[in-house]
Order: sequence, then C-alpha cells, then structure tokens
Amino acid sequence: MAEVALVAHDLVRVFGGRRVLDGVSLTAAPGRRIGLIGENGAGKSTLLRLLAGVDQPDGGTVERPPDLGFLHQEMPFAQSAAVADVVDDALAQARADLAELERLGALLATSEDAAAAYAERLELAQRHEAWDADRRAGIVLNGLGLGDVAGERPLGSLSGGELRRLAVAALLVRRPSALLLDEPTNHLDDAAAEFLADQLRGLPGAVVLASHDRAFLDAVCTDLVDLDPSVDGPVRFGGTYSDYVRQKRADRARWERRYLEEQEELAELRESLGITAHRVAPNRVPRDSEKMGYGVRANRVQSQISRRVRNTTRRIEDLERRRVPAPPRPLSFTPDALTSVPAGSVLVSLRQVHVPGRLRLDQLDVRDGARLLVTGPNGAGKSTLLLVLAGRLQADGVRRHPDLRVGLLAQDTEFANPRLTPRATYGRALGAERVARVPLESLGLLHKRDLGKPVGALSVGQQRRLALALLVASPPHLLLLDEPTNHLSPTLCDELEDALGPGPGAIVLASHDRWLRRRWQGESLAL
Repeated sequence: MAEVALVAHDLVRVFGGRRVLDGVSLTAAPGRRIGLIGENGAGKSTLLRLLAGVDQPDGGTVERPPDLGFLHQEMPFAQSAAVADVVDDALAQARADLAELERLGALLATSEDAAAAYAERLELAQRHEAWDADRRAGIVLNGLGLGDVAGERPLGSLSGGELRRLAVAALLVRRPSALLLDEPTNHLDDAAAEFLADQLRGLPGAVVLASHDRAFLDAVCTDLVDLDPSVDGPVRFGGTYSDYVRQKRADRARWERRYLEEQEELAELRESLGITAHRVAPNRVPRDSEKMGYGVRANRVQSQISRRVRNTTRRIEDLERRRVPAPPRPLSFTPDALTSVPAGSVLVSLRQVHVPGRLRLDQLDVRDGARLLVTGPNGAGKSTLLLVLAGRLQADGVRRHPDLRVGLLAQDTEFANPRLTPRATYGRALGAERVARVPLESLGLLHKRDLGKPVGALSVGQQRRLALALLVASPPHLLLLDEPTNHLSPTLCDELEDALGPGPGAIVLASHDRWLRRRWQGESLAL
C-alpha cells in the first residue's frame, strides 16, 4: 500500500463577506513537510481545517488519505478516561496489523488468496512500524515530557499543556499517512520541541503544519507556503525557514520594482498619447512652409500619427489589463522607541528575593540601557520575576526608583471592556492628545479591517498586538515582555527583535523562543 498524497485544489473559504482563502491549491506528497506562513488572519488554521475535513470549503476540493491525523481535533475521550486509554487507542492499528498477519500467516499453506492479503497487510504493518510500536510509544511519551504521568491518571486531572502533549504523542504513535498540526510546539520545552522535530523528520507520510516557532520551521520543513498577499497569490518556497526569509525579501523587492516600472511606463504612454492626439487634432492650419503639397503630405502624416495613437492606446489597454496590482502595505512594526529616558541609572534592585514555590533570586540590578533575556524551563520562575519587577507581586528585597514607569506585556492578555473596538480601547487608554501623536495605525500592529471589530472577537495574537501597541504608544522606563513572540507572525517577531536593540530605558524579556535566544545580543539570566 503506497503512501497517498494530500491534495487541495482551488480552495475558497469566506467568513463575514471576506475571502480568507481565495483559490488556494496545495499538494503535500509523502515525505514532504510543509510549513504554513502568514500574518494572523491569513488563513493558516482555516486551511488546516479544510484539509482535515472538519470544515467545508465554499469552493474547491480536497483529496486526503483515509488515515489522516489532525492535532487540533478534540480527543474523542471522556474526562474520566485514563492516559493509558489514549495510548492504547493510538496503538490499536499496529496491534491489529500484527494480529491479522498472524491469522493470515496460518492460512498461507491452505489458501492462495491469503498470500496477496498477507503481502498487503505486511506492507501496512511495516509502514506503521507495528513490531516496535509499544516501545516507540514509551519513547514518545518520554520525549514529550509525559514519562512521569501515570497511565491510570484520568484526562480530567491533566493540565491543558499535558493534554496537548498527549494529543501530539498519540499522533506520533499512530504514524498516519498525512499529519496536520496547528502550533504543535505550544507547551513544549526545548528538549520536547527538538524531539518532536526529529520524529516528524522520520515520518514517511506528508506533514502540513502552521507554527510561529521559527526555529522549529527551520528544523522541520522541506517547503513553506506563504499565505500573505503576493503578486501571484500564495507562494510555495522550497527549503528552510532561513531560505524563505531571504527569498521573501527578494520577491517583495521584485514585486515593488515591477509595479513601479509598469506605472512609469503607463504614465509615459499616457503623456505620449496626449501629445500625439493633439498633433492629429482636426482643423489645424498649415504653416507657411507646409503650404506647397500640404494636402498630400498632411494625409500621409495624419495617417502615421493616427496609427501611432492606435498602437499607443492598444499598449495602454494591454498593460492595464495585465498590470501587476499594487503591493499591499505589509504590517510593519516600527515604533519610535520601546522605552523612554528613565529617572535614574538603577531602575530596580533585587536582593535575596524569595517567592515560596515560585522564585528564589540572590541579586539582580536592572539599569538604564539594560537589555536582559530571562531563560529557564517551565516553572523556573520567569513570569514570577517579571511580576516582581512590575510591582504586581509583592516581595521583600525589592527597591525601585520612585519615579519609575513600568509596562508589562503578560502572556494572558485581558481587556476591561471586550466589546469596545481596538480604536476605542486605544483612545480611552491614551487620550486624544497622545492618539493624535501616535495613531494606532502607525504602529503597524493591526490591519485596518480589524480596527472596527470588538476586541473580544480578535484572535489571541491580535489581542497581544493591541496590548503591545498600548505599551509602546506611551513608552515606559522599564518594559517587561513575557513570551513576546507567542502568537505573533514570524515577520512581526523579526521586527520586534530589531526594535529591542540599544536605546534608553530598560527591557527585560522572558522567552523560550529558540530563534530569538540564538540571536540575542544583550545580557542573559538563566533561572
């Protein structure tokens, strides 16, 4: 039984009158691992749901293998079901393959039909690595940080992160012909993310995934599909995320250059047409030097000019019919500054800080100009440290400058009135004078189409963008960022990193983002 490709043709999906997907085609052949790239709202999750069959397109078709796996689906188990029940379900196909092989093997000597069925089942068992399935299940659970979770534990007792990792583990154990993953590295530490990348590289089937984890995309993907607007629609890039970044910039520059060249040619043709049409205007009186033989020459010249007018007109019509659309202005995060000039050189000083069960830190001074990256495994106290620095969590041993203004971008974004629009929320928080100086649109964090929606209707990523906008519109002396690249597009993550460079004030950020950590140029604190 050969591996089957996952094929989508001309998919269209419309929400609220807006075409989220407009004629998207995709072929995921066995062995290819395709990453979906794009801004929030570009249609990555929508495309995955259409490929999985949990949502239906308004146009187009999908051909999928029968044993497709989709991470975003809810696990079909009650809260009272045990972890072992999920693992047994994932192993069911491999165990069924072995049982059927044993049954057919016993018939080989007496039935001619058994040989063909045995060969087909043997190929299926080899693809599922059935003989090694139980051992592999243990390896997968350990690799995803679930090795210490007892098999008898009910699902209702697991955290959201543990449930998510268990769902990923079940898919890896199953080894489906096609695997669809939406943000698979959420709730994974470095070791688990690297383990997952290694497992996906070893799958024989097709993989399609959407992720904001740039290091993960770089390690896993053989191809990337960019769903952001482009001159030819969604573009497929062959290669890693690093290759994609370079190619994306080159393609954008080429699109802008082609558009400008066509606009210049159109302007020149229109100007030429106006001049030529004036020369062919009727009732022009002949000049003295033209009077002899004017009639013959005039007819010939008029004919040539008319032909030139027709040719120019046809060229203009042809260009306008096939011309490249104007490149849409991409969201581009370019604040004047993330922080402002503080009141003193030492902004916050910590000595022998202890938050029981959450944080223990002997010494830390945050000075003007500091750029500090806080790292450590889940539960090490990164978020707790930011709350202490912000003054939202009281602890002994903390001294801060009396005039210090602090801004905190927390992981969980909440707004007092989710029914207000982003524009109204921004205006109410900052006041008319500040909004006039720093309009929300100027920060490049939200599309105009989203500014009139209720904040509660925005995605998690869009809400975090709005929270970031509120902080940088009135820059604090000390900016604290807790996992700032979560739920942001790769392009915006790159721009945010660029904005974190040297400047006044201080920035402290906690992050598990491996791509950001590899490129970090400031100081680091490992908890």
